[in-house]
Amino acid sequence: MFSLPVSLFKRKAQSNSQRYEQLVRLYHADLYRYAFWLCRDQHIAEDIVQDTFLRAWKALDALLDDNAAKSWLITILRRENARRFERKQFDYSDIEQDSLTDEINPALEQQYDNALLQRQLLLLPPEYGEPLLLQALAGFNSEEIGKLLSLNVNTVNTRLFRARQLLKQRLVAQQNAQDKG
Repeated sequence: MFSLPVSLFKRKAQSNSQRYEQLVRLYHADLYRYAFWLCRDQHIAEDIVQDTFLRAWKALDALLDDNAAKSWLITILRRENARRFERKQFDYSDIEQDSLTDEINPALEQQYDNALLQRQLLLLPPEYGEPLLLQALAGFNSEEIGKLLSLNVNTVNTRLFRARQLLKQRLVAQQNAQDKG
């Protein structure tokens, strides 16, 4: 007797629009955070996420394994971000970029610490910051990050270690500077 795999059966039972809505609900926040980290601009991040989901909708039938949806979407997002640089960009803004804030936690001290951490994360070199954010924000493991970034797992682990060390050094140095001043 022939039986269909469970995920394929679910996919056949769901319409493409239901699958798409589910992808948007599950991964929109993660994709936005990652896009914001890549471009450091709220409006561009929103555009990249929107373009990512548009491409995902057009290629939804190419997603054969629902367990790989997050990686698939992150890959699309990274390509959409790269496409931005293929087009001519004009900078119309002379003001400082918006920053992400934790609006759920009302403690001002925690908000300050979160903002400090976010600033330090943004200052990390991309080769260290990107793997760390993929791990911390998107929940990918080293092997998945390696596939996404086309890196060896050992390289990913080294970069994650160095990113944490560099982040720790910068935070300690900033704390020491505040204690003295």
